[in-house]
Amino acid sequence: MSLALFKRPAGSKQSADASCDCGSNVPASFQRAARPRRPLLTRVDWRGAVLPIVAIAIWWAISEAHVVKSGLLVSPAQVLATAWQQIVSGALFKALSASLVREASGFVIGTLGGLLLGSALGFSRLATRMIGPSFDTFKQISLFAWIPLISVWFGLGDAAKVVFLSLAALLPVAAHTCDGIHAVPRAYIEVARAFRYSRWQLIRAVILPAALPSIFTGLYLALIYSWLATLGAEYLLVAGSGIGNTLIDGSEQFRMDLVLFGVIVVGVTGWALNALARAVERAIFARRSQAAAR
Repeated sequence: MSLALFKRPAGSKQSADASCDCGSNVPASFQRAARPRRPLLTRVDWRGAVLPIVAIAIWWAISEAHVVKSGLLVSPAQVLATAWQQIVSGALFKALSASLVREASGFVIGTLGGLLLGSALGFSRLATRMIGPSFDTFKQISLFAWIPLISVWFGLGDAAKVVFLSLAALLPVAAHTCDGIHAVPRAYIEVARAFRYSRWQLIRAVILPAALPSIFTGLYLALIYSWLATLGAEYLLVAGSGIGNTLIDGSEQFRMDLVLFGVIVVGVTGWALNALARAVERAIFARRSQAAAR
């Protein structure tokens, strides 16, 4: 973090260089022309698609050659036909929307709780001494160990699943928020005190910007963990619809085409959530950089 975050009080003298508009004296002929934006197809790195394409080609070749004479290996055409049937019938939308609603609910509740808990542990020494040891012990308990207790308290419906997903999101957010606050360099705080920042100004202008990368790491992990926990909850708390229930139906009916379709949907959805989180993170940090440059 740059010390440029610390602004002088209003009315202080600024150097002459600060008011100099260096670009105004540069002839227009020497100014760099704006680069034209490249088309989307050329801006995207398609090398990551090589491995999936090769894997699908090998899969198709083995299934067409009937190397494995078993119902365990279905052809890509069968999976594609199943995908089309699931899309047309609306079963995919129903299952995926149910899973995403649970994931979003658990992520939001767990994130809010994690931010509050992590901030308390980061800013308060009393909270660190009273809650810290219990929180460190709580982190060592496997998430799935809470399933029997949650099922007894909340049943097998959506409420139990949301509680389970909230626990999955709370832990990484709380841990990384606390670590990010504790990792703020002492020099930044001392400079802020030299400028006589109030406690709120110190938190808003110094501590939170410095801790933001760690907080975003916790949010990113919470999004991943809550999506993975969604499938685990739908496997172990089987009431209701969802992508996990689609996988269970396929395995019980010995339909490997439905199982593989469900696996592909899970992977694509996880990739989309990952891309969305990265895009939001880049946008926020780009806006911060623009604000700091002004």
